[in-house]
Amino acid sequence: MMKNKLSQRASVIPPSGIRKFFDIVTEMKDAISLGVGEPDFDTPWRIREEGIYSLEKGKTFYTSNSGLLELREAICDYQRRRFNLDYDYKTECLVTVGGSEGIDLALRALINPGDDVLIAEPCFVSYQPCAYLAGANVISIPLGAENEFRITAEEIEAAITPKSKVLMISFPTNPTGAVMKEEHLKAITEVIIKHDLIVISDEIYAELSYGFEHVSIASLPGMRERTIIINGFSKAYAMTGWRMGYVLGPEAAVGLMTKIHQYAIMSAPTTSQYAALEAAKNCDDDVEMMRRAYNQRRRLMVEGFRKMGLDCFEPEGAFYVFPSIQKTGLTSEEFATQLLFDQKVAVVPGTAFGECGEGFIRCSYAYSVEELKIALERIGLFVEKMIKK
Repeated sequence: MMKNKLSQRASVIPPSGIRKFFDIVTEMKDAISLGVGEPDFDTPWRIREEGIYSLEKGKTFYTSNSGLLELREAICDYQRRRFNLDYDYKTECLVTVGGSEGIDLALRALINPGDDVLIAEPCFVSYQPCAYLAGANVISIPLGAENEFRITAEEIEAAITPKSKVLMISFPTNPTGAVMKEEHLKAITEVIIKHDLIVISDEIYAELSYGFEHVSIASLPGMRERTIIINGFSKAYAMTGWRMGYVLGPEAAVGLMTKIHQYAIMSAPTTSQYAALEAAKNCDDDVEMMRRAYNQRRRLMVEGFRKMGLDCFEPEGAFYVFPSIQKTGLTSEEFATQLLFDQKVAVVPGTAFGECGEGFIRCSYAYSVEELKIALERIGLFVEKMIKK
């Protein structure tokens, strides 16, 4: 009886393509997982210490719905210092339970049933489901390796419909590691403004850019008033389990998101907020240390896949590589499944991030160099076997 009463929209959403392989590998002895985008570093000690201290001091009560005032002030100071963005911490900043809640809130605050949401793909697995649950029609904009997985004004223009309202982008990108530098962002702002689009810009990997400084699309002329930024502490500060995210945007949008958050969540975890306050104020050096380590691993992974004879786009951000496996003759799902059982290495099929991910796999390099070397050796044996067939 219950099955017939369930939400049709929720029922048709497929399960996460990332978790499927992660669940299998947890029960497989001697397996190596390159599937989960989670830093292998411990949360820096000073951040953990601040969380512990807040507990010892009995700071275990609800905060305001928007989050600790001093945390929001620190977030806005950080954004001003690092990315030249100026937001009012009292009215234009909301602390969320991870960046994922921020994505959901932004879509629910913006979408009316039937609105079109343009999503640049391959993309993080939650974008399409959250847009669909908010009542939107999802229009995918497939990006390709030939353009380094960047989105162009022409691609946006071609996808526009009379109902287009929101464009969702994420740079640096999960799963490809692609980036949009200032000149690339400037090239798309004209079409965004022309069609009066609102941009949801997921910048959770902003600190993990290699060889250049991240630029937010909100910092460009005419874009602040039409952009909602999603960011957080999980990736840059190795704080995934603390579930700390935030959104920045125009007061009207953030106010509505806060109202939804107020009823659905109430407030983000208090202990995590005190820890995040320390991170935002005093942990630039820790982020820099982790960024250098990821950069070393990035070069190792790209070189490793190219030595196997596979085409591998060189990512300039995040901590993922997105190599093409088309030379093996396998689909992304076949490659990931057979690799797991043949060599005990878990990767994620590119199709988990959109249909245009077919022919690719995502590998996270947020693991130790030793693990990555073993994984590359095993993948190389598997690829050699498949190409010879």
